[in-house]
Amino acid sequence: MSSSRPVAADIERAIRNIPDFPKPGIQFKDITPVLADPQLFAGSIDLLIGKFKPGTVDAVVGIDARGFIFAAGAALRLQAGFVPVRKKGKLPYQTHEQNYDLEYGANAIAIHIDAVKPGSRVLLIDDLLATGGTAAAAAALLKKVGAQILEISFLIELSFLSGRDKLKDYPVRSIITY
Repeated sequence: MSSSRPVAADIERAIRNIPDFPKPGIQFKDITPVLADPQLFAGSIDLLIGKFKPGTVDAVVGIDARGFIFAAGAALRLQAGFVPVRKKGKLPYQTHEQNYDLEYGANAIAIHIDAVKPGSRVLLIDDLLATGGTAAAAAALLKKVGAQILEISFLIELSFLSGRDKLKDYPVRSIITY
């Protein structure tokens, strides 16, 4: 590592590239080596939090499923609540739902109707920004419940897929860009 505190380059070196997974032509970015290293994992959460300090964020929202890992850690660091945005049908209480398009087909995500109070300051976190559909749907859900999205943060951005275009109404930050 470059210093006692990991930087983006240290994290990027730890990310494994898995060719042809889950199908031919896809270059899967495997974050499990980052998660397995306590310094890299903690450093990635610090980088995702960025400028935010305890007291500046009411809730950290994580997108199903790898976003949960980073968002839960960020919520602890920020002394904020953690809110999961899950695939439709996975939350046990009343929900708001948002449909979004996939490369082939559609999907839906949900949030509990009382998970975020109107006016709450929210940091939205996910591990990867690809086409932006899931993140845009999560942002739409947060808007529906009246949250103020302070930033949408990603560990990895695949810039060639232009996912940022779907999030142009929000501040977006990525730690590592391919």
